[in-house]
Amino acid sequence: MNFAVGLKPLLAEARSMESLEKQLICPICLEMFTKPVVILPCQHNLCRKCANDVFQASNPLWQSRGSSAVPSGGRFRCPSCRHEVVLDRHGVYGLQRNLLVENIIDIYKQESARPLHAKAEQHLMCEEHEDERINIYCLRCEAPTCSLCKVFGAHKDCEVAPLPAVYQRQKVGALEGGMVGPAGGSGVARPAGPHAPSCPPPAQSELSDGIAMLVAGNDRIQAIITQMEEICHTIEENGRRQKQHLGLRFDSLYGILEERKKELLQSIAREQEEKVQRVRGLIRQYGDHLEASSKLVESAIQAMEEPQMAVYLQHSKELLKKITDMSKVSMSSRPEPGYENMDHFSINVDYVAEMLRTIEFQTEPLGEEEADGPGDGSEAAADEDRLDSLEGPEAVEDVGPRQKPASSPHGQH
Repeated sequence: MNFAVGLKPLLAEARSMESLEKQLICPICLEMFTKPVVILPCQHNLCRKCANDVFQASNPLWQSRGSSAVPSGGRFRCPSCRHEVVLDRHGVYGLQRNLLVENIIDIYKQESARPLHAKAEQHLMCEEHEDERINIYCLRCEAPTCSLCKVFGAHKDCEVAPLPAVYQRQKVGALEGGMVGPAGGSGVARPAGPHAPSCPPPAQSELSDGIAMLVAGNDRIQAIITQMEEICHTIEENGRRQKQHLGLRFDSLYGILEERKKELLQSIAREQEEKVQRVRGLIRQYGDHLEASSKLVESAIQAMEEPQMAVYLQHSKELLKKITDMSKVSMSSRPEPGYENMDHFSINVDYVAEMLRTIEFQTEPLGEEEADGPGDGSEAAADEDRLDSLEGPEAVEDVGPRQKPASSPHGQH
C-alpha cells in the first residue's frame, strides 16, 4: 500500500520544526536559547548566561573588582564568527535583547508541546482506501497501514499491531500491544497471550543506537572544536610573543646603529674642531701682524710729512729699523693644500645594508659553537628580562639564539 501522500504534510511539518530548532540552538551550550537572548553587533545570538560565561573567561579580572566601583567594559570574541565584541561598563547586561528570537522560542515550545501524531492525524489517510485512517502497524513490512488493508489488502497475511502501541514501544521502549490472530481475522490487534510470538522493536534499537552514535559523535566533535580553539589561542599567543621578541631584536640593532653613529659623529666633530681652531689661530696671528704693519705705515707717512728736518732725521732711523724688523717677520705658516678636506670620514655601508636586507628567520637550531658565541646568550637573556618586565610573572617562551650575520670581507673606509 502507498501512503506517501498522507505522510507528506507530517514529514514537511517535522522537517520545518527541525529546521527551526537548528536556528534556535546556542553555539555555546548547544541547547535551545535560554531567555534572555542577547544579540551581538555581528548579528549572532547567545544566551545571556552563555555570553556572560564567555565574557568572564576572556576577562577573568572583571569579577574581582569591588562592587562599589563602577566596572569598566571588556571584550570577547563571538563564538560563531570570531568577531570581537567590545562591551561598555555594563558588560553583557549592556547588550540588546533579541525579543524576536525570544518570541519565536515561545511559539516553538507551544507547537512542540502538541503531540506530533495529534497534529497531523487528520492528514494520515490511506491512499488506497481514501476514507480509512492509518491506525495499525504492519510488523512484517514495518509500515503503517489501515484496517481495510489488513482485511482485504496487501497486508492481510501480515502480523499487525495498534499504531499507538508501536509508537510508544519504539519511542520509550514499552512493549505494549500484541500480535493479531491468523490471516483473515478481524484486523483488530488483540493482546498477546502467553504463547503468542514476541514483537521485537527493531526500529527502537536502531533509533537508540543512532541517537547514542550521534551523541558520541557530537561529543567527539565538541572535543575537537575545543582542542582547535585551544590551538588557535596558542597560535595567537605564540605569534604575539614572537612579534615581541622580533621587536626587541630590532630595537637592539637600532641601539647598536645609534651608538656607532654617535661615536663616528664625535670623531668628525673632534677633527673639525681641531682644524677650525688651528686655522682661526693663524687668522689671529695674521690679523695681529696686519694691524701692526698698518700702524707702522701710518707712522711712516706722518714722518714723511714732518717739515722740520731735525725731527724727521731723528725719527726716520727708528722707523727704518721697525720697517726692517717687520719685513723680516716670517708669515709662511698656512694650512697645507687640502687641509679643509674631510672626505676621509666617508664610510661604506653597502655591505651592511645588504646584510640587513637578507635577515631571515632561522629554520634550524644553531650549533653549539654558534649558539655559545659572544653576545648571543646575554642578548637572549636580556630579551627575556625585558619581556618579563613587560608582562609580569607570565612565563616567557624561548625563541632561541639570534642568527649571526655572515662576515663580510669589506671594511670601513
